[in-house]
Amino acid sequence: MIKLNELLKSIDVLKTTQNKEIKISGISYHSQKVEIGHLFVCIKGEKTDGHKYLAQAVTHGAVAAIVEEIQDTVDIPQYVVKDSRKALAQLGAEFYGQPSKEMQMVGITATNGKTTTSFMTNAIFEKHGLKTGLIGTVIVKIDDTTAVPSQLTTPESLDLQSYLSQMKERDVSNVCMEVSSIALEMSRVEKVDFDIVTFNNISREHIDAHGSFEKYFESKSSLIKNAKEGAVAILNLDCPHVSSLVNQTKAQVVTFGIEKKDGHVVCKNLDLSTGRAKFTVEILKPFTVKGIALEPMAFNVELSVPGYHSVYNSMVAIIIGLVSGIPVATIQEGLKTFKGVERRFEFIFEDDIKIIDDHFANTGNINVTLETLKFMDYNKLHLVYAIRGERGPVVNRENSEAIVNWAADLGLEEIVATKSRSHVTDKDRVTEEELYAFKDVIEKANIKTHLYDELPDAIAHALKNVQPGDLVLLAGCQGMDFGAQIALEQLHKMRPELPKDKLFTPLKSRVAGIS
Repeated sequence: MIKLNELLKSIDVLKTTQNKEIKISGISYHSQKVEIGHLFVCIKGEKTDGHKYLAQAVTHGAVAAIVEEIQDTVDIPQYVVKDSRKALAQLGAEFYGQPSKEMQMVGITATNGKTTTSFMTNAIFEKHGLKTGLIGTVIVKIDDTTAVPSQLTTPESLDLQSYLSQMKERDVSNVCMEVSSIALEMSRVEKVDFDIVTFNNISREHIDAHGSFEKYFESKSSLIKNAKEGAVAILNLDCPHVSSLVNQTKAQVVTFGIEKKDGHVVCKNLDLSTGRAKFTVEILKPFTVKGIALEPMAFNVELSVPGYHSVYNSMVAIIIGLVSGIPVATIQEGLKTFKGVERRFEFIFEDDIKIIDDHFANTGNINVTLETLKFMDYNKLHLVYAIRGERGPVVNRENSEAIVNWAADLGLEEIVATKSRSHVTDKDRVTEEELYAFKDVIEKANIKTHLYDELPDAIAHALKNVQPGDLVLLAGCQGMDFGAQIALEQLHKMRPELPKDKLFTPLKSRVAGIS
């Protein structure tokens, strides 16, 4: 229990209907999760308004409310604030005792690679023997005892502070978390005390959600611009938008590049002939971070995960490791033994044919995925593409254009496409406008399309036509989440002689797309 008046000191209250001395047992922003003694925070969302559910929250036990507009029909103390989302973040952090101040917090943003980068960094931390937390698109991991599937890339602020509090109680010392543009815009990380922030890349994603690319970049860049003095900001010079932030933060900036060779840290001697990178990391410019002096040196890195994009992700993880005082040998071993993240250019079958499962979310993701294929050896590419649902026609048109731009280089003359009707929820259903945007671009490029309503039918089409030496790419976001399971089940029916345990090994640690 905590005194409400003490808790309210963490926010700016404009006025109140009553000012009683109350003790609260918890905070809620969803009326169905309210318990007796809770403070209920009314949040205005895109599809609903928490103010409408205040009366319901009271029946469940709410004893006070944070509102943007007073609800005259409800007889409990109401405290008016300008922005209830921001107030929720501030109240949550105070209620849980500001847990992020007790751990090294790493905030990772990018259009592509947030998940892989956070998992890579976590692997390095764990190899060093640290107790770690991980928050992102796939899971929320608290030390080595708790892992739950994620609902959002970055949890709502109150849930986030609860997770951080649990991590603090488990003596977690280092936390890696993905920070989405939506989370930044909606103040979910408002009171997270980041020690290291990173920005790897940006491409056109969530345009319909933010209104424009400029607003999307503004949201993303706020993680860097608002970083505290004494924090470290790791920036990719190969991305012009990211490099523009070098002089726009109070944090100490550490730069890197693969193409550009004028940063603090550079990648050299890159070999991607097998799809899995080998390269040399060289520190060109000496720098000191929190007493850790990093002098010019070079060392080799070998990745077990495939993809050109994995090199960029690993460069971020390497620098995080270096500025955290982790020995180079530990960083090398952590990356060499890291086997990857599900659905991020993941090999799910490697025999006479190859099947790769990839998130394929946006133009940036598509470009690096298809660029990696350009370096690889195979006979024919069979692309099974789940059209992106509920992201708007702009994103779908641009995604289709990215595929078309690589078609000639990859010998891609046909695409198997699917709306994945039975394998997505309402928030990811393909609209007619999105379908039209996809078909319009592909048809104008004279690429043949085999369109299926259902995901299993699309995958069956590809597997029926695959030949030895070919490569099948299962490409797409939520619409392809179940693709790996479906493909391996179909493959087992086609080839019952394949050992089942070995065949389904890639699914053993899966979180998404398992039924």
